[in-house]
Amino acid sequence: MITVKDTVHDHIEIDGVAAALVDTPAVQRLRHVKQLGTVQLVYPSANHTRFEHSLGVYHLASRALDHLGIEGKRADRIEAAAMLHDVGHGPFSHNLESLTHRRTGKYHDDVDGLLATGAVGEVLRDHDLDPDRIAGIVAGEGPYAGLVSGELDVDRMDYLVRDAYHTGVPYGTIDTERFVRELTFVERGDGASADGSSRDGPELVLDEGNVQTAESLLLARALMNPVVYTHHVARISKAMLRRAATELLDATATTAPELRRMDDHDFLAAIRDCRETAELSRRYDERDLYKLAVWAEYDDVPERVHDADHAAEAALEREIAAEAGVARDHVILDVPPEPTMRESTARVTVNGEIRRLERQSPLVSALRTAQRNQWRLGVYAPEPATDRVGRAAADVLGLDPDGLVTEVRNAMPTTLDEFE
Repeated sequence: MITVKDTVHDHIEIDGVAAALVDTPAVQRLRHVKQLGTVQLVYPSANHTRFEHSLGVYHLASRALDHLGIEGKRADRIEAAAMLHDVGHGPFSHNLESLTHRRTGKYHDDVDGLLATGAVGEVLRDHDLDPDRIAGIVAGEGPYAGLVSGELDVDRMDYLVRDAYHTGVPYGTIDTERFVRELTFVERGDGASADGSSRDGPELVLDEGNVQTAESLLLARALMNPVVYTHHVARISKAMLRRAATELLDATATTAPELRRMDDHDFLAAIRDCRETAELSRRYDERDLYKLAVWAEYDDVPERVHDADHAAEAALEREIAAEAGVARDHVILDVPPEPTMRESTARVTVNGEIRRLERQSPLVSALRTAQRNQWRLGVYAPEPATDRVGRAAADVLGLDPDGLVTEVRNAMPTTLDEFE
């Protein structure tokens, strides 16, 4: 058994297959992949890594398994998946995932190849575990996978409290102990929930009387989003690194699969050494970031821009640069995905029925409104060119100049009373 002192969960005891997995190269690599990517440029103490997060996810999964009375080989599979759930992440976590997915067809939870070979595969087979089955659990497949990858998974529970702790932002605080105690699996022989959705096999739900427990997860996520996860400085720096990654792949022999297996240090070294990315690398290293030229709200952005794919966004960037009279690489268009709230589909038990949280909780509607109102389209450029680029972007994108957000309120999250 290994005992680790953790900032969030105090002492974490690691046993069995998970203890054997900790020292594999795939897991140790996560020591060099930051959990929050570039958020450290906003919150300097946000230097925690995917490694410590993986330990936390294992810890919560183990506690949940004890509470649920799940043991033996089934528990070993879940604990292995919890420890390995992030080994597919590339450098700077989710930041480069859209790029590597376009070129490899794989997301970070597509880990079958990583688990089947090397030290991880050997450890799993030594413990009589099928690597393909563990990879399926990481991807959310099969009974009980919802503990690791689902609407109420221990992944969310750990990253919210860990991100809140390391940024110093208090909004991510949730009662993980209560969550773990109140999780339960319900066998649904008829394959249908009370809300009419089809669900075969065991279903992970919160036990009776825990609507507020589930709501706390949504509220924590909603409050952390604007001040941490989508802070404009983090958004700009991430967009600059995505541009650098694209140019690195286009200008060198580096392949997307190779990029996907780099850690943060490998990637930063690669873009420093590449002539085409050296200026973006310098700007990132010195925090000489591009500035906001446009910061537009959801309803002020035309549908054609919301629906633009990568090629269309690149064409819009070229058009904006041409109209503004600046170099193509001095314009970055950043269109976030459509707002989603996966946690709202979590199941809770109410009066003996399993219901979707969104059906039971009036808070879900308010949080959806808040999420939509927090959404921003960004256009970024070097500071001397921001005015010209902003005017050109408004013209090219068809934005109403009166609807543009001209001031960013630092660390001021939207409050629910604005949506009553």
